[in-house]
Amino acid sequence: MSISQMKVIASLLLLSLVYTTISAYEKVPTKPVEKHLDIVIEGVVFCQSCHSYGSWSLKGAKPISKALVSVICKDHKKRVSFYKAFETDAHGYFYAKLDGFKMSNPFLDHPLHSCRVKLVSSPQEDCNFLTNVNYGLNGSPLRYEGKGLSGSAYEAIVYAAGPLAFRPTHCVSEAQP
Repeated sequence: MSISQMKVIASLLLLSLVYTTISAYEKVPTKPVEKHLDIVIEGVVFCQSCHSYGSWSLKGAKPISKALVSVICKDHKKRVSFYKAFETDAHGYFYAKLDGFKMSNPFLDHPLHSCRVKLVSSPQEDCNFLTNVNYGLNGSPLRYEGKGLSGSAYEAIVYAAGPLAFRPTHCVSEAQP
């Protein structure tokens, strides 16, 4: 084998080594990351002051921690498709992530149409009577206020309900003139 043939073979081997090294560093096309979509309902639960008894006013109201609210969603045939209770934090705020919520009909079973938030219980013995402030007894409808959370693989659509309120157990009614 001549020196020129050896140079050609060495060059070919070197070229193949360089090619495999370069191709190993090429970006391999990846599938786009699917975003996980959550539906969330938020709101606040208060203890209504006695001065607002009989109205929907929350003037002078104080937040209730550890109050329970329920989220009830019904499908377009009025069957319960989702139910879960959520507890408020120290500021009376609840963040209800609807894990497992499914829409069989994207318009009729949409959370704005099918879900309601109701008061369940208050841990405060002196403020545990249910009120219908913002329909807390019958089921507060949801509002979309353009709020959401978004990340590279996560997205949440946030709806609002309420504010809701319990009232004190003993309110002295003032004499009507």
